[in-house]
Amino acid sequence: MKKILIIEDEPNIRELILYNLKTNGYDGIAAEDGIMGITMVHREKPDLILLDLMLPGKSGYDICKELREEGNNVPIIMITAKTEETDKVTGLESGADDYISKPFGIREMMARIKAVLRRYEAVQGVSLNDGDTVISVDDLKMNVERHEVMVAGKQVDFTLKEFELLKYLLEHRGHVFSRDQLLNNIWGIDYAGETRTVDVHIRHIRQKLSDGKNEEHYIETIRGKGYKAR
Repeated sequence: MKKILIIEDEPNIRELILYNLKTNGYDGIAAEDGIMGITMVHREKPDLILLDLMLPGKSGYDICKELREEGNNVPIIMITAKTEETDKVTGLESGADDYISKPFGIREMMARIKAVLRRYEAVQGVSLNDGDTVISVDDLKMNVERHEVMVAGKQVDFTLKEFELLKYLLEHRGHVFSRDQLLNNIWGIDYAGETRTVDVHIRHIRQKLSDGKNEEHYIETIRGKGYKAR
């Protein structure tokens, strides 16, 4: 049974989520503030975290950044009343895997939980190879610490930005990012370039990864929206 931790300071929302997690076959546990939340992450080792952004003691942004910096890759879905795109991007920049805004429907929440867990398991989470973080998708293996990418046993060389862009898409596999979101996350929010910069880098990455495969085998174009890693 998958264990899901809810870090939420509103009692009614917390209890509603706990009830529906149990109904859907999950082991739900809860924390009512940021300090208790980060403590429970370390003690309980949940399979997924539902994380409110505005928390007493320690914000959701801070919790997410702290976990990622210590190497904890547990899937995180951020929950907040904020709906501005900048807030969503900030949450994703902090290391969240997905984002859901209040008020939300229970069916939507459960669908997002299932989707994030499925993507996390499909990427095989992050496996460790001699202490290095390795992201595996099909016959592609990315060693994060060594900045190495192997496809079918052959090393593929990337520029720094190509590597960072590919890494970001693979870490959030299945999530669709607009060109502006990718530009902000990889090049920085103050970057003065154009969104076509993203298109050029995606094209270069695809060319290097193709090796006879469909160009969109790893990175798919979502018409009118942006890109996602398959």
